[in-house]
Amino acid sequence: FHYEFNIRHMAGVFQGILMGSKDVFKEPLQLAQLWLHESERIYGDRLVSAADLKKYKDLAAETAKKVFKEMSPTTLMAEPLIVCHFAQGVGDKIYDKVSTFADLSATLTQALAEYNETNAAMNLVLFEDAIRHVCRISRIIESPGGHALLVGVGGSGKQSLSRLAAYASTFTVFQVVISATYGVNELKADLQVMYRKAGLKGEPIAFLFTDQQIADERFLVYLNDLLSSGEIPGLFPPEDQDDIINAVRPFVKRAGLADSRENCWSYFISQVRANLHAVLCFSPIGDPIKVRTRRFPALVNCVVIDWFQPW
Repeated sequence: FHYEFNIRHMAGVFQGILMGSKDVFKEPLQLAQLWLHESERIYGDRLVSAADLKKYKDLAAETAKKVFKEMSPTTLMAEPLIVCHFAQGVGDKIYDKVSTFADLSATLTQALAEYNETNAAMNLVLFEDAIRHVCRISRIIESPGGHALLVGVGGSGKQSLSRLAAYASTFTVFQVVISATYGVNELKADLQVMYRKAGLKGEPIAFLFTDQQIADERFLVYLNDLLSSGEIPGLFPPEDQDDIINAVRPFVKRAGLADSRENCWSYFISQVRANLHAVLCFSPIGDPIKVRTRRFPALVNCVVIDWFQPW
């Protein structure tokens, strides 16, 4: 249902390339590898089977040989072809290619140990696929306006790896607590909290949400708006909107813009989009995911999909 490729995906590749800095990617080989990496993240990660992924990699290798004739295919396609924001260590935020898998594994093992000291301990085994997924999730939430849709059967580690990726990217994880009485009003209240933190305090937040938490299908209306534009109609009552507009007015003036209501609200929403990133964890089993993505197209169109293959 999501094998539809359009200009949005091509833009995603270029957006990924633009996360690289000219100070890091100085050589033609590095830039070619960055292009290969970003293309695989956008096109390869959404493929549902190992056979499709192999077909994609063969096509990518063939294209790379044609386009980059002066480069050795062995060097160009050398593994690990992973680019992430913690290649030089957690907290550095420099988008760079990982030098060796051992270094990356050591970095994330250390991050996991630090996470477990301050949070509920996660008993994770960081084997190669798990590490790759952490890098993918981190890349998505670090990109401007980036949201992730992780698709895999229950127990495949989507939530745990998301928490580690958020920690490695110095994001706060926010997850709603579903109870028998949790409904649309409670979801709106939680969204208001996240919007204030992201839009007023500039706090980077990973909003972790699973299909098991969809107690009411109307939740998806709010999620759809969050993913597509960040603007959720009627989320804040008028008096709260006034408070927010007054709070961001000094920042709008500092940015050299007229401090009209429209400009202030647009600034607030732009800050929310920059800092609040949804990580949706869905199961591919059964019809719900197909029905929901047809009814709420932003669940597919406004996210980067990472399909969890069987371990």
